[in-house]
Amino acid sequence: MDPEPNGRLSIRNWAPDDRPRERLLDHGPRALSDAELLAILVRTGSVKATALDLAKEMLHSCGNDLGRLARLSVHDLMRFKGMGQAKAITIAASLELGRRRRDRGASKGPDKVTTSADAYELLRGTLEDLPHEEFWLLLLDRANQVIGRRQVGRGGFHGTVADPKVIFRSALEHQASGIILFHNHPSGQLRPSEADIQLTRKLVAAGRVLDLAVLDHLIVASTGFFSFADQGMLSA
Repeated sequence: MDPEPNGRLSIRNWAPDDRPRERLLDHGPRALSDAELLAILVRTGSVKATALDLAKEMLHSCGNDLGRLARLSVHDLMRFKGMGQAKAITIAASLELGRRRRDRGASKGPDKVTTSADAYELLRGTLEDLPHEEFWLLLLDRANQVIGRRQVGRGGFHGTVADPKVIFRSALEHQASGIILFHNHPSGQLRPSEADIQLTRKLVAAGRVLDLAVLDHLIVASTGFFSFADQGMLSA
C-alpha cells in the first residue's frame, strides 16, 4: 500500500474490502460502522495510520459514544494526530447537521405529555449533546397539551443558574397551567445534585402559591434521563 505524495494514505489505497465509500455505494450507509462513516469524513490518514485507524482512535477516546464526540470542539478534534483544521471542521459540521435533524424530529413529538418519556422526547435533541448546562421549560395547558418551550438559564460545564422569577414569569406570560423543568448534565451523570433537589423543592412550593403545577423536573444526558416525578421527588 503506497502513500500519496504528501505521505498520507487515502481511502482509495485501501484493500477493496476495506473501502467504506465503495461499501456505502454497494450496501447503503446503514451497512457501515460508526468508524467507517467517520473515516469517509476524515478521508486521509498518515503513513503510520489509515483514515479508519484515526476514526477508531477518535471514537475510542470518547468511549465509542457519538454524543461525546459531537461535544468536541474543532480545537479538540485537531489534537488527534493527522487531524487538520479542514478535517475537524468537516466532522464538526457533519455532527451538527445530525444533531439538528434529530432536534427537528423531536420538536414534532407528542402534542400531549402523559409520561416523563413523552416530555424527554420533546427536548432530548436540544439538550443531551450540549457541552454546557442549560435550563428549559416545557409549558402545558390544563389538558397537558404543549403550548411552548423556553430556555430560561445557561451555565458552564458544572452548573447553571435558574432564576425562579424568570421561570414563573415566562409560564404566566404564556398562560401555562403546568410546567415541566429540564436541565442537562454534560458529564453524563444522571443523579441529581443536592442543589438540583433544593431548587426543585423551591419551585414546586412557589408553583403551589401561584396555582401553577410543576409536573416534573427532568435531568437529561447522553445516557438518558432522570425524572423527579417518576422517583417520587416532587414534594416541596
